[in-house]
Amino acid sequence: MSTQNLATLDATIAENLPAYSKLLFAQKTLNKITFEQIAQELGRSEVAVAAIFLGQAQASPEDVDKLSKILRVTKETLEASSITSIPNRGLAGPMPPKEPLVYRLYEIVQNYGYAFKAVINEKFGDGIMSAIAFSSKVEKEVDGDGTTWVNITLRGKWLPYSRF
Repeated sequence: MSTQNLATLDATIAENLPAYSKLLFAQKTLNKITFEQIAQELGRSEVAVAAIFLGQAQASPEDVDKLSKILRVTKETLEASSITSIPNRGLAGPMPPKEPLVYRLYEIVQNYGYAFKAVINEKFGDGIMSAIAFSSKVEKEVDGDGTTWVNITLRGKWLPYSRF
């Protein structure tokens, strides 16, 4: 397995993450395995797997079973951690974010959030896009000129506001 572009634990947010995050990232690095490879084994998206590692998503018992084999960590060790507990989301990093790539995502929402909202409301009506009934993927695109682009897809269930 390749170590090229292998994501590791960001030390600046490590103290805000669950204890198991350090273990998962250490084993990921030791075994030189990417989120894409783990996702294929778990049958989940790369973003979902990274969210589990960062304590922002809950692992299922099946995920724990497979992670123990992939990362070479005993199932008992993973089961003893809070990896299958309901996560305390949104506390991983500072707001506004300081990490440049995360800040750019934040900046996109700052600059275009209300434009997205206006267009979404025109297409769907009054409501919100779920971040619970949600999926996401990241893809790499190289155009005809050789320029590399990032494609991020955010797919959320439409939740219309109900009258009461």
